[in-house]
Amino acid sequence: MTRVTVKICGLTRPEDAAVAVAAGADAIGVNLWPRSKRYVDDAAARAVLAAVPRGVLKIGVFVNTPAAEVVARLASLGLDRAQLHGDETPEAFASVDASQLIRVVRVRDEASFAAAEGWTVPLFMYDALVVGYGGAGVTAPWALVERLGRRPLWLAGGLTPENVAAAIVAVRPDGVDVASGVESAPGKKDPTRMRAFIDAVRAAARTL
Repeated sequence: MTRVTVKICGLTRPEDAAVAVAAGADAIGVNLWPRSKRYVDDAAARAVLAAVPRGVLKIGVFVNTPAAEVVARLASLGLDRAQLHGDETPEAFASVDASQLIRVVRVRDEASFAAAEGWTVPLFMYDALVVGYGGAGVTAPWALVERLGRRPLWLAGGLTPENVAAAIVAVRPDGVDVASGVESAPGKKDPTRMRAFIDAVRAAARTL
């Protein structure tokens, strides 16, 4: 069976993180961009991350944050990875350990993939290009990601328990990322939908 990593992103409550981990999530994301509907300050982020055991990746979402601040908060919050979701440049992060970075590429058309140029990170995430840097529930163009995405890659953008199996078959990603698709309200995860999403991923992965 092919292993497809599952990341539940935009966690704002420790109890939701605990449910996600119990359901089998491989990674948990906290959004540290103040303009996000799922933003958590450092104190709230620490509370969420405290519910995440060893072996589950702890990922912080950053948008246009200076590299030095990203490095400092990786250490202070105990994060495993920084997900760069804005307009950051490879030059600005040249001195940062690339193994700690996930570069997000927001896709609308073929020209969007130029955003990956110059980055030497070990993992790319492909999301839909929307106003506000993601989290809008808009599906990425799967066919383009499958054809032009740099691998290994994670797929994000409008994934739900209902469509994630089709997305996995279409793109064959190494991982999937979900936020709004498993929520009852922005930042509030629905336990039933989280479990259904993870079950759908595992079932689809068995077919690859």
